[in-house]
Amino acid sequence: MFQLRIYTLRSPGALQRYATVHWARHLATFQTFGVRTHGVWTERSGTANRLVALIRYPAGTDPEQLAQRIMSSPEFVADMAGFDVGEIVDVETKLLDATRFSPIH
Repeated sequence: MFQLRIYTLRSPGALQRYATVHWARHLATFQTFGVRTHGVWTERSGTANRLVALIRYPAGTDPEQLAQRIMSSPEFVADMAGFDVGEIVDVETKLLDATRFSPIH
């Protein structure tokens, strides 16, 4: 199962730090838990300070439970060290199923 994650940050500086330092660290952490990252982008619109990520959970797992396990892990805590999570003003998630013809499965 895929998940689209959209993070809204308080400022361009917070977005830059979160994207280049902290979310970059999540790649290895997610792999430890079997979660694959397919892409991470920053939104290119005038006032948006958003990071968008497409991840895939292992088959047969409950995405919500696994996300909670990841976020409570020492690895995730280390990923976020030095970042004020108050700079994240919103997180939107959407579970997605690939269509038969999708190039990503």
